[in-house]
Amino acid sequence: MKAIVYEEYGPSEVLQLKEIEKPAPKEDEVLVKVLAASVNFGDLPILRGEPLQRLMGWGLLKPKNKILGDDIAGLF
Repeated sequence: MKAIVYEEYGPSEVLQLKEIEKPAPKEDEVLVKVLAASVNFGDLPILRGEPLQRLMGWGLLKPKNKILGDDIAGLF
């Protein structure tokens, strides 16, 4: 599947379109086929790697979760 990912903190230029492995849901999860997604204003401090976001568990030196955004529309 394709995803917009970032390997390092920084401006929007660090975002890249890449082919990634399709996630496998755990026993208590569902897999959703995403039809639309968005990145909102709240994702900007995470992308930039602002100090508070790093301390909140997003990764001190590089991002733990390499895909931004939680707003989706899809089917399960």
